[in-house]
Amino acid sequence: MAIKAEYIWVDGTEPTKKLRSKTKILPGPVKDLRSLPEWGFDGSSTNQAAGHASDCVLKPVFYCPDPVRGGDNVLVMTEVFSADGKPHATNTRALLREVAEKYAAHEPWFGMEQEYTLFKGNRPLGWPEQGYPAPQGPFYCGVGADEVFGRPIVERHMDACLAAGLKFAGINAEVMPGQWEFQIGPAAALEVGDHLNLARWLLYRVGEDFGVNASLDPKPVKGDWNGAGCHTNYSTKAMRDAGGIKVILAACEKLRGRAELHIANYGFGIEERLTGKHETASYKTFLYGVGNRGASIRIPLHVDQAGKGYLEDRRPCANIDPYVVARLIIETTCG
Repeated sequence: MAIKAEYIWVDGTEPTKKLRSKTKILPGPVKDLRSLPEWGFDGSSTNQAAGHASDCVLKPVFYCPDPVRGGDNVLVMTEVFSADGKPHATNTRALLREVAEKYAAHEPWFGMEQEYTLFKGNRPLGWPEQGYPAPQGPFYCGVGADEVFGRPIVERHMDACLAAGLKFAGINAEVMPGQWEFQIGPAAALEVGDHLNLARWLLYRVGEDFGVNASLDPKPVKGDWNGAGCHTNYSTKAMRDAGGIKVILAACEKLRGRAELHIANYGFGIEERLTGKHETASYKTFLYGVGNRGASIRIPLHVDQAGKGYLEDRRPCANIDPYVVARLIIETTCG
């Protein structure tokens, strides 16, 4: 019986890449990656090729059940390759793949906290047509129609991610009305990027049914409102083992040494979000501390008390490329 396979990839849009997808009809069911053939697309329409040589190649790297279409239909995460058979310049997953293999013995794990803002037209969901809502305060993890907006969308999205088998860890309403968060992980380096991108795709797709758009803009509303980040939790085996706090502190110092490189790759518009206000450290500084949400790197209190665990990099923006962030963190802390 024929099935629908939704091939999903990351394009070359600047300054922030977008997700693209198209449907291929295949004989089903899909039993493994070998059942999914390579496919092509017009790279000149995605900022990945010139018109005179526009063919790019999609190579499947991960698939899961399609919770939107149901049945034996699947979602397929792919890498983009050029016609010469080499990873495309926009294929950041391929770069991470090399680094993940190089430092596999360190067993790096990630958890990514994806914040986003729901928009209806040009206004965040729940905002009045004129003026502003009440000041920030009651909306974070709130309940009630006067404090929480978009819950049916968020619940539908959560159910879809769980049905797809993604490493989906939870949700919560965020500080600004119309703003939410979901978490992916713990997962390995390539896995967290694949699952985050498919969760993003499902968020956009579910939003279509409600006429609502999910924005990953790191500062969706100017002024005295929280931005949107993708706080990244990270550990290696040595950090998780007894005495790991020493390894965590050493990693923080290594991250200090490459702070500018990380900031430059942690999402376009980062300087608007990392101002030193609204639970952020300025992008111009680097500091870490226990339980400090105003630091670049937070060491959770329970980690400090246990003497082992993980660190939270609070700098990545909502619009990060998860493959880039994972690669930089592994290179910096393990290299």
